[in-house]
Amino acid sequence: MKERAMNKAAEILESVEKTDFEKGTPEAWANFAEETVNLLKEKSLKVTAAESLTAGLFQATVASVPGASNIFDGGFVTYADNIKVQLLGMDPGLIDRYTVVSNPVAKAMAELSAQNLNADIGLGFTGVAGPDPLEGNPVGTVFIGVWNRQNNEEIVKEFHFEGTRQAIRLKSVLCGFALIWKII
Repeated sequence: MKERAMNKAAEILESVEKTDFEKGTPEAWANFAEETVNLLKEKSLKVTAAESLTAGLFQATVASVPGASNIFDGGFVTYADNIKVQLLGMDPGLIDRYTVVSNPVAKAMAELSAQNLNADIGLGFTGVAGPDPLEGNPVGTVFIGVWNRQNNEEIVKEFHFEGTRQAIRLKSVLCGFALIWKII
């Protein structure tokens, strides 16, 4: 089961950018969130997130899985830049220097969310869901950061998604789950 899910995580990360999500998450990946929550439960790891473009969709997806309270205490929806500073304690200079849609901001969101809630795994979602470009970044540009507090390992991945606003958000959430498999 774990090997199949690991293969699924790799498949998601390799092919999600060009996959059609206009009718929702494809059936082949429909149970991936549940598999990921079950892995976190098995390993007794807590997860949290700071979400911008996904606006809480990752956390809502985690909480939709029965037993999620074993691995999820809460998280942050930090849609506006000033809220990232206020709630997470992010250095405003980081946003000024790199823009909010960047690798360093996604990394900081992941780390700060985990540190603030004493979670083992933190994720940071930032990007442009549309309909308009943001700070010179085209619609579909997404950065997802994942930080493992236990070994201080981090992954930040940049994506260029196609599709509607909702499709971009769904792809982002699914990739967040796939990146958890890569870091634990």
